[in-house]
Amino acid sequence: MENQIFILVVEDELEVMDALVNDLEEFETHFPIEIANSAAEAEQVVQHIIDSGSTVGLILCDHVLPGKNGVDLLIELQNENKTKDSRKVLVTGQAGLEDTVQAVNKAHLNHYIAKPWSKEALHDVVIQQLTDYVIRRKLNPLPYMSILDAGRLAESLRDNPLTDH
Repeated sequence: MENQIFILVVEDELEVMDALVNDLEEFETHFPIEIANSAAEAEQVVQHIIDSGSTVGLILCDHVLPGKNGVDLLIELQNENKTKDSRKVLVTGQAGLEDTVQAVNKAHLNHYIAKPWSKEALHDVVIQQLTDYVIRRKLNPLPYMSILDAGRLAESLRDNPLTDH
């Protein structure tokens, strides 16, 4: 599990969780998927991933969760050094304008997906966000060329050649 980039899906409705995970299936060969049904469970999952030497590259989070809501969770994760670089996407049909503004301003929300979503739109967002994550973290883009935005990754490689061989 060491040095992997995880996708974390935080959703309390089982059917919606299953739909998201099914739609993300093709990414799992490069980006293992972890799930959580609440903010408290998400915090535990994130800690486990970090403790294992890996990172959370993308968080897809519902707004309405038992206990702490998704926006508050994303704000908390933004304020943590180990997860502030994680790409944060709110996947919801329930967040009002005020909550969305909070997510943008305080959690540095990277994208908003309204429910219901299309698989193609979800894939586009995941590819864009994980490509951004790999580039911003200055990670070796070569392992991700086949699944992410190869053009942007190649451009980043031209701009910042790998020094480790």
